[in-house]
Amino acid sequence: MAFAKHTEFTAADQELAVIAKALGHPARVAILRLLAARQACVCGELVAELPLSQSTVSQHLKELKAAGLIQGDIDGPRVCYCLAPAGWARAQGLLAAFLAQVPPTVSACSC
Repeated sequence: MAFAKHTEFTAADQELAVIAKALGHPARVAILRLLAARQACVCGELVAELPLSQSTVSQHLKELKAAGLIQGDIDGPRVCYCLAPAGWARAQGLLAAFLAQVPPTVSACSC
């Protein structure tokens, strides 16, 4: 009987993996930095700040939104994006809990 492997992992681990995937591209990190600095932004302004096409920026925004890190409000023909406070707080909590499990000084293994 087949079963999905993801059921073998905790909900928190699965959620952290989604967030890590969203943070796993430098363009997405740059977008998050821009949104954090500006408090709100429209897609066109992000395109002007990044060395990427509008369609590529839109795809990265879609990934960040799916991970719950940003939110977007429709304002006429534009979408205004900003950090999602609840999603960002959840990401910070999950990352902090994960990093707290690793000792501050990690020694090399004897492999």
